[in-house]
Amino acid sequence: MEEQQPLTFNGAEITAKANIYFDGKVVSHAVTLADGSRKTLGLIYPGSLHFATSVPERMQIIAGTCRARIDGTNEWKLYEAGSEFRVAGTSGFDIAVESGIAEYICSFEPDAPAG
Repeated sequence: MEEQQPLTFNGAEITAKANIYFDGKVVSHAVTLADGSRKTLGLIYPGSLHFATSVPERMQIIAGTCRARIDGTNEWKLYEAGSEFRVAGTSGFDIAVESGIAEYICSFEPDAPAG
C-alpha cells in the first residue's frame, strides 16, 4: 500500500527563505523535523533539469506530473501525483515537467541502504 503524503508536519523547523534553482524553474523550502530528518517541499516549473544527490533521496510527487530518469538508466518513467521514486546517494536524476507545475516532497535518507 502506498504511503500517504502528509499535509502538515508537526514539530518542524521550516526555513522561510526559498531555495531557487535553474533560473527559477525550481523553488523549494527546507524542513527539519523534530527527529532531525530533513526534507524539501517544492515546485518544478516546465523544463528538463538534472539534479545531483549526495545522500539517498525519496521524491514524492504530490501534485502535477513529471518524468524522471535515474542516472545509469536509459528509461524515462512517468510520475503522477501520489507516486514516488528513489535515487541513490552520490548519483543523480533527470526530471522533466512538460506543462503545469509538479509539486514534490524530497526526503533525504542518509541511512537508506545503497541501490
